[in-house]
Amino acid sequence: MDIKKKDILEQALKLFMRLGIKSMTMDEVATQLRVSKKTLYEHFTDKNDLVEQAVTMICDFHRDTITSICERGLNAIDENEEITRFIVGQIGQMHPSVQFDLQKYHPRAWEIMEHRERDDIYSCVSTNLRKGVVEGLYREDLDAEVITRLYLARIDSTWDGRVFPPERFSLPDVLWKHLEYHIRGIASKKGIAYLEKKAKKERA
Repeated sequence: MDIKKKDILEQALKLFMRLGIKSMTMDEVATQLRVSKKTLYEHFTDKNDLVEQAVTMICDFHRDTITSICERGLNAIDENEEITRFIVGQIGQMHPSVQFDLQKYHPRAWEIMEHRERDDIYSCVSTNLRKGVVEGLYREDLDAEVITRLYLARIDSTWDGRVFPPERFSLPDVLWKHLEYHIRGIASKKGIAYLEKKAKKERA
């Protein structure tokens, strides 16, 4: 990818995250990014193409960041916490209409995001489960496949506005509670003791 196209994608992504997707036409994107429409169309066929490539870029960023977290040598519980902190930070930068805009107006982009993110979450959770068992922080009798699929199903529900209406629930709060529910459900006695020690230290 050439530098100019990469820069346009990065700036357009920030624009979509800040203002939403539906409200931004290609003309407005060009104006906001201070590039000509000609330049924009040299790199992207239309708005669908721009949105799809922006979604691919954000999925790549999420994968790279989570991979770097997993390479830091943290234990399984701390690793889970750091990944959740990153995800919550990303949500804090996202316009509330983005998910709806993708689903309704850019289904191909939504399909790309859903497929990529689902695969990455599956890989991340199953790897973390195995790591936690080896470290003794998670129970030895866990069925990693079932737990991973349950995790995915619960994550899907956190994004469902019918389950957690945004006017009543804070998505970051729901995600943190989801993590606590997940960890306490799989932790060994050693893992629970570690959680309690962390909680006590944070309260001090």
